[in-house]
Amino acid sequence: MLFSSKLIRSLCKPQAPTPTPTLLRFLKTLPTAHGEAASGRKKDDYFAVVHHVSNIVRRDFYMERTLNKLPLTLTSDLVLRVLRSCSRCPDESLRFFNWARSVPHHAHYYSPTSIEFEELVKILATSKNPDSVTKILHQMKDAHLSVSPNTLCSILESYGRQGLADQAVEVFNKCKFFNCEQTVEVYNSLLFALCEIKMFHGAYALIRRMIRKGVSPNKRTYSVLVNGWCSSGKMREAQEFLEEMSRKGYNPPVRGRDLLIEGLLNAGYLESAKEMVRKMTKEGFVPDVETFNSLLESICKSGEVESCIDIFRTACSLGLCPDINTYKILIPAVSKGGTIEEAVRLLHNCIDDGHKPFPSLYASIIKGMCRKGQFDDALCFFSDMKVRGHPPNRPVYTMLITMCGRGGRYVEAANYLVEMTEFGMVPISRCFDMVVDGLKNCGKHDLAKKIEQLEVSLRGD
Repeated sequence: MLFSSKLIRSLCKPQAPTPTPTLLRFLKTLPTAHGEAASGRKKDDYFAVVHHVSNIVRRDFYMERTLNKLPLTLTSDLVLRVLRSCSRCPDESLRFFNWARSVPHHAHYYSPTSIEFEELVKILATSKNPDSVTKILHQMKDAHLSVSPNTLCSILESYGRQGLADQAVEVFNKCKFFNCEQTVEVYNSLLFALCEIKMFHGAYALIRRMIRKGVSPNKRTYSVLVNGWCSSGKMREAQEFLEEMSRKGYNPPVRGRDLLIEGLLNAGYLESAKEMVRKMTKEGFVPDVETFNSLLESICKSGEVESCIDIFRTACSLGLCPDINTYKILIPAVSKGGTIEEAVRLLHNCIDDGHKPFPSLYASIIKGMCRKGQFDDALCFFSDMKVRGHPPNRPVYTMLITMCGRGGRYVEAANYLVEMTEFGMVPISRCFDMVVDGLKNCGKHDLAKKIEQLEVSLRGD
């Protein structure tokens, strides 16, 4: 809901009487021209103004006319926050920025910094309007402001997603003109843009230029091109590229086959990635743990839990050291698949490896036991969780109470409800309702009354 112009006037003149006290009692002032808020004012006042101006920019057809009626004191921070709030409205953001620069405020004009310029450039780059981006970049040049490499990377990658390869190359070639260094990240962003439109011959030429200019490729350089080849189904070309770079003395920071596996996974070729891992394990090699985790996650999402466990065991026997993320992927998937014994074994391995399990790992196993009707085992496992020094959090308690209620274990659910409150955690209303109704239905009226009194004492009703 948009506030009236009278509201904004009251924000800029805090000593004036407010016309609507109920609406304006929290909104009292704007920052001064130097960007400092009046002492003692709340931050909520300032963000309410940002929200109001952003709504005008996004929704008002006659934006400039409405903004002219507001006695705003524009600052760099205010303009930046409005631009970020309107990041999905590139045309309106440009209109607001131009208005802010053209309207005098207290006998002076707002002068944007490089931060606001770059935010606007990133917004405009997402729309298919490269002319506006180029115009803003030239305005930065005229204002003697430099373009940061991060901003240039954002422009190049946005152009690549939109298929504007020529415009991406043009911006890249003007890096020196815009006082921006051609770092390896900038090269990688242009490489990404070229691979997005399958212009691999241009990507090869760019890598040769990198080497000629003395810029050493990093992991993303290799992964971007390998991902591009794999997404096009050209495995042979990807392998030849890695071999060629190796012959030239530019070995990737990770092994080439790991990059190929990640490229296949990103392209959706799960079976090909699994086959490559099988060949590696037969030769006595395993991927690095990051690549292996990506493979496990893809296999688990496909529902092949048993295959996932087999690959995990084979890799561990060959010396793979799983990290906490490996167990974070495996344990929930195995528990959901119903192989509770294997999930418990994985959790114990996780603890033996020196990792402290997340409460969610315990929760997935407990939930799996409850689904199979093994409530006694689930409650014992929950007790073991606390004995091991891994205190359950509010979501774990909520899940356990819910599962006990679904299984008709209302007394146990009530006990955990009380235990939860003793640890300073407030149960959600749904848990109270479920436990109270269940206790009444099974004849435990006294206990149900105590749970109701507990809820009233917690809610303060």
